[in-house]
Amino acid sequence: MTLAVRVPEELSARVPVEQRGPGLERDAVRMLVSRGAEVAHHTFRELPLLLRAGDLLVVNTSATLAAAVDGWAGHARVVVHFSTRGDDGRWAVELREPDGRGTTRPRAGGPAGRAVCLPGGVRLALEEPLSGRGERLWWARVSGAGVGVPGLLREYGRPIRYSYTERDQPLSAYQTVFALPSADGTGSAEMPSAARPFTARLVAEMVSRGVLFAPVTLHTGVASVEAHEPPYPERFAVPEASARLIEAARAGGGRVVAVGTTAVRAVESAVGADGAVRARAGWTDLVVTPERGVRVVDGLLTGLHEPEASHLLMLEAVAGRVAVERGYEAALQGRYLWHEFGDVHLVLP
Repeated sequence: MTLAVRVPEELSARVPVEQRGPGLERDAVRMLVSRGAEVAHHTFRELPLLLRAGDLLVVNTSATLAAAVDGWAGHARVVVHFSTRGDDGRWAVELREPDGRGTTRPRAGGPAGRAVCLPGGVRLALEEPLSGRGERLWWARVSGAGVGVPGLLREYGRPIRYSYTERDQPLSAYQTVFALPSADGTGSAEMPSAARPFTARLVAEMVSRGVLFAPVTLHTGVASVEAHEPPYPERFAVPEASARLIEAARAGGGRVVAVGTTAVRAVESAVGADGAVRARAGWTDLVVTPERGVRVVDGLLTGLHEPEASHLLMLEAVAGRVAVERGYEAALQGRYLWHEFGDVHLVLP
């Protein structure tokens, strides 16, 4: 769906909430709560009061990578966004032009064979476009200096940033409380940002109230900030213990609330033909739309997406068109803040 609204530039969250004033923590963001067409305004710290014992939150444990690296394509400066590691050792990458305010201008990646020089004597060679993505994303190989991509990112990378933010932030600003570094150094090119407002204290309070947490993993790739393309295949895992927790919550009448669109995609990719969630890992190309619907998720905690974003189709699948339209009207009227450092939207049955 596309919403017939315009988000004013001043409603972009330019810095993390904890940098907006003394004494503020991550959970100080605002939270719009939708139940059908009914809308209420809360702070994120009130989340424990809106859930009940037996409810289950599905959270993404993927850690955010320092996925942006400066380089040279011939005589032109470029920024390489490392998006997704393939099974064959290649990485899906995106080339962008630096502009001093993040990296907002896309650059055609090809032709095949183009080389990009990266720090530390590393060479990136483009091989072929990612299927269905035009010239935006390319499969590429890294060679030279005996360093793999995880090491390159640790030494020379920084978090991906777009121009609506004020300045570069440390990688810690892009990690959620649930993030777990993977053994192979892979992770998410961009933060699974719906979970950013959680603090350890808030999680402990919810656990003490009987709210359950089920960790899953989905390594999210580089967003399409211009064309708002649907997500491409991404690596995910739903562990056995989490599958059992989800099924137990459903059987006991608890609500399954996904924290972020990535958690929805992971869980819904692990549903069998009989409707049960089972342990599963691999690649998912699932795109959740109103036509496909959701089979497990009852609610969703998510950020506020741009009116053209493909994520709105998933939100409509969970909440319905009327709830989405009413919620976004209220968010604009209430001057909520957008993007990864902004406010959040909780959709409940």
